[in-house]
Amino acid sequence: MTVYTLCAHDLSILKRYKQKHFSLDMSFQMVEVHSVTVDCTVTSRFAHTVMTSVALNRANTSQEIFFDVELPKTAFITNFSMEIEGQVYVGEVKEKEKAKQQYEKAVSSGQTAGLVKASGRKMEKFSVSVNVAASSNVTFILTYEELLQRKMGKYEILTRVKPKEPVQEFKIVADIYEPQGIAFVDAHATFLSNDLLPLVEKTVTDKKAHISFSPTLEQQRKCPGCDGTLIDGDFIIEYDVNREEGPGEVQIVNGYFVHFFAPPDLPRVPKNVVFVIDRSGSMAGKKIKQTRDAMVAILRDLHEEDHFAIILFDSDITLWKDVLTKATKENVADAISYIRTLKEKGATDINSAVLRAVSMLVREREDKKIPKTSVDMIILLTDGMPNHGVSDLKTIQDNVHSAIGGKMSLFCLGFGNDVAHSFLEVMCKGLARRIYEASDADVQLQGFYNEVSSPLLLEVDLRYPGNAVDSVTKKHFNQLFNGSEIVVAGQLRHKDVDNFAVEVLAQGVRNRHVVDWKVTYPDQQYIFEDFTEHLWAYLTVQQLLEDSKIGPQDEKDVLTARALDMSVRYSFVTPLTSLVVTRPETEDRPGSALIADKLTEGRGHVTNVLLSFSLLAALCVLDGDPHFLIELPDRNDALCFNINDKPGTIFNLVRHSGSGFMVNGEIIGKNEIVPAGKVNTYFGRFDISHKKLGVKMDVSVHNISVLHDGKHVSLLPCLFSSMDLKLTNKCSLTVTLRHSIKFMIIKHTKVWKRRHTHQDYLGFYTLDSHHISASAHGLLGQFYQGVEFEVADLRPGEAQEQLDATMHVKGQTVNVTRHWQKDFSRNVRDGENIPCWFVNDDGAGLIDGRASDYVVSGIFNSV
Repeated sequence: MTVYTLCAHDLSILKRYKQKHFSLDMSFQMVEVHSVTVDCTVTSRFAHTVMTSVALNRANTSQEIFFDVELPKTAFITNFSMEIEGQVYVGEVKEKEKAKQQYEKAVSSGQTAGLVKASGRKMEKFSVSVNVAASSNVTFILTYEELLQRKMGKYEILTRVKPKEPVQEFKIVADIYEPQGIAFVDAHATFLSNDLLPLVEKTVTDKKAHISFSPTLEQQRKCPGCDGTLIDGDFIIEYDVNREEGPGEVQIVNGYFVHFFAPPDLPRVPKNVVFVIDRSGSMAGKKIKQTRDAMVAILRDLHEEDHFAIILFDSDITLWKDVLTKATKENVADAISYIRTLKEKGATDINSAVLRAVSMLVREREDKKIPKTSVDMIILLTDGMPNHGVSDLKTIQDNVHSAIGGKMSLFCLGFGNDVAHSFLEVMCKGLARRIYEASDADVQLQGFYNEVSSPLLLEVDLRYPGNAVDSVTKKHFNQLFNGSEIVVAGQLRHKDVDNFAVEVLAQGVRNRHVVDWKVTYPDQQYIFEDFTEHLWAYLTVQQLLEDSKIGPQDEKDVLTARALDMSVRYSFVTPLTSLVVTRPETEDRPGSALIADKLTEGRGHVTNVLLSFSLLAALCVLDGDPHFLIELPDRNDALCFNINDKPGTIFNLVRHSGSGFMVNGEIIGKNEIVPAGKVNTYFGRFDISHKKLGVKMDVSVHNISVLHDGKHVSLLPCLFSSMDLKLTNKCSLTVTLRHSIKFMIIKHTKVWKRRHTHQDYLGFYTLDSHHISASAHGLLGQFYQGVEFEVADLRPGEAQEQLDATMHVKGQTVNVTRHWQKDFSRNVRDGENIPCWFVNDDGAGLIDGRASDYVVSGIFNSV
């Protein structure tokens, strides 16, 4: 019998074994990443990026190989292909419903591989796995395109690289061609050390720039001979173009034009800004402090010719002053003193607060108390759903649109995970931004304000000769901010144009300007394909998607249909399309399909139409004393509950009749029982079995026993065609049961220093359950396919800095409280705080039945 103990004092055994025989992590995965290449070509701000990775399966059996990359949220994937055993499989962009049907067909035939993306601040994660035969390699190629946006006077190319280990060939290459001329280029990275810095090579001429970074295998290592890599973070290229010859230029290629407009040396336009700040109970704690800090910095940045006002709202509306105030030093100092007293209370009345701000600006302009040539704007900061006064989202949107009537700009900042982002996006007509809950939230707030704080032109109209152009993208812009740029593209009715007259009308420009714009024909040697046509299509699809969120339903349907048609025609993965890679059936392998979706910001979360086909509908966690945590990536939210019972009680956590997979867990009590006190309980033992794969595991705080086809298995090393085991030096065991499930068991040791006692206990984390069907059940298994719920009636909780709400779930209405729970799956030592909606009474209303229904009589028994 072979048993191994997950304890820190035994790690030295692992380390000695590792030094003599193999690299521990790689031996269990037996995957060598041979090369990682990022090749970016930029022509006139339009970036075409190809990411390529070659990986080799060194095992003597087939296994899953993963390809994980992150790409900018503003980019559209245009292709994904794989080369396996000499055969190339190329992706095809299809309408989402057709892609879904093709995927379902592959699922019904057996072996499949799924793909899912998770969204962050600037990036989206692209993750795919494919089964690769023994001693074979796979080449992944991902292509995406994006129009680089000018912000704060520069363009940014961001490449996130996390190879996790040194690779034989690592290379980042960027070639920039700007017919307008290049003003400057800078390249840096978050991971660059003094040794790596000289490896960034940069060559810049008048119109071209070449940047490369290609460290050798040894230069990538954290230390000589060790496995860790220094390459982990963001590689950033920043640049701008020359603007000395005028406000921009028109570029023409193969019958399409693109017009860049960013006039230099314009004086800023004074602004009249009303800050509308949510101070409801949900803003308690760090949010309200960060808001105070950000507002102090923003107020200090106001120019003296600006006018401003502050409106605070919860259930009630509070005005600092009932008129706009000129931003003199004295008035700004008074406002800062006022904002420092900001405290949370009450509910959330967004409708009344925004309408009050609109009426204030309208009145001040009618009374001529603000400059005639100035811009009116409202900046709304909120973290939740409207739950006081008018709370119907559509009614609020209609009220705000009617009141504003195109007279001013409304910018919406959604703070945190619970905010209704899609509601804000429609209300603000696309001018919405999510502020992520983090230590730098105040910096995020200031950053957004800096982008919009210096308007140069208002109500900009770009008019092109009607007999010369067709299918032109958006031509009217409410404002042009300092450091930004307007981009318009369209088709030409005649391919060659000698003079391109554009009429520019804008507030802030004293006279109407008709300019014979400088027309350039980019050198064909330096462009990729028909980049102007792709740029025009990219802009058109983005604007159609944005416009389809607003207006009558019949208009939305027409715009959506046009966006879908262009997405398919130009192979863009958008919220309306999916990219499908099909691997045909052979004699020894069933067919399989990969499917990629574009994520969109939803109601405070990221949504994916094909939820049931993602790798992970829910990350189900059991840890602590004992805490159940159901993380829902599609909603960027989580649910949690506790179940307490006496030591020795055994609960069924997962059961799946189709595969015979089952997990039971036994509760243990705290080593030291406090007299007349509460007995803390934990899970101290898990028993896992999979009938079809012939696997049986018994994991306790003391020992691990693994049987495969009735035979005891050593953990050093362990790699089977049906099972992978990976034991790390952080006291965690990761188990992959092929084409079934992947989970992690973590051992914790809790220490009470004053009483010189400690407690060992286990946590169970489901990492991948997409092969498990909806028939799975158990305390955790019932959530493997996710769970639908709605949260309403947000209100201050009884405890300070807590938020209560009403949840509608599984046909039940339950009261919930906003809590924080620890997830140790990504950081075994410290864990990660996850906000979740806590359901009381042993999860009553959320779990099916009662907690006692899941009690089993023996550790390997079923319910």
